[in-house]
Amino acid sequence: MKRMIGWCLVGAACLAPVATAAEPATRFAWPDGRRAAVSLAYDDALDSQLDHAIPALDRHRLKGSFYIVPANAPVRARMDDWRAAARNGHELGNHSLFHPCSARGAGREWVAPERDLDALSVAQVREQVALANTFLQALDGRSDGRTYTAPCGDQQARDDNYIAAVADQFVGIKLVGGTVVPDMLALDPLAVPVHVPVGASGAELVALVEEAGRRGTMVNFTFHGIGGDHLSVSTAAHEALLAFLDAHRDTYWTATFLEQMRWVRAQQASAGTPGGR
Repeated sequence: MKRMIGWCLVGAACLAPVATAAEPATRFAWPDGRRAAVSLAYDDALDSQLDHAIPALDRHRLKGSFYIVPANAPVRARMDDWRAAARNGHELGNHSLFHPCSARGAGREWVAPERDLDALSVAQVREQVALANTFLQALDGRSDGRTYTAPCGDQQARDDNYIAAVADQFVGIKLVGGTVVPDMLALDPLAVPVHVPVGASGAELVALVEEAGRRGTMVNFTFHGIGGDHLSVSTAAHEALLAFLDAHRDTYWTATFLEQMRWVRAQQASAGTPGGR
């Protein structure tokens, strides 16, 4: 089921402003003196992520964050595979119980009536998100914090914006918009911008990582299909990105989003910046 999401996709339009970015005067402190952080996230719990993304991550000794929708078929059918991924250090994040999105507008015909965010109250969404956390704990046995990605980037339920109502359940929340984070100390961990590559080349993905290095900040990739499924990136492009990160692991910190947001919050708290809550 292909989702039409109004997020910035890798291409000339996204890369144009990247080339002109200036390096900050004061560099944010990343672990072991690294220059920037890279989050490798994967939404919707797809078969191609188990078949292609996780084996590639494991070959390169990199950790990803997989945002699980418990109601989706690849979760129900392959729970042992998801448990194995968690045991191997990959993060299982919350992508809600049923993946509710707004059904309004062109390209949203795929949204089922029972999953229409426009018809759900904030209280209903909060309850579903909390239940998804319970499912994840049963799946991976972890109770030390979660992160969340808003399905389709939509935030508006029937009666209000629901993100504030679920924020207390998470260490970090990914929202849509933007590519490379401009300022880590000003970043709100509960409104982290993500980049959704679709049909991107390895060179385009690497270029965004290098731009994060020049800025001393981070880039948050949110993939869907890898060599299949929807909103896909080829296995070759994905492999090129992972090979680059593997070869430059002393420069770029690739870790789970949960680990990265804990680090960011600690640095912000030390600096007394607004994001450090």
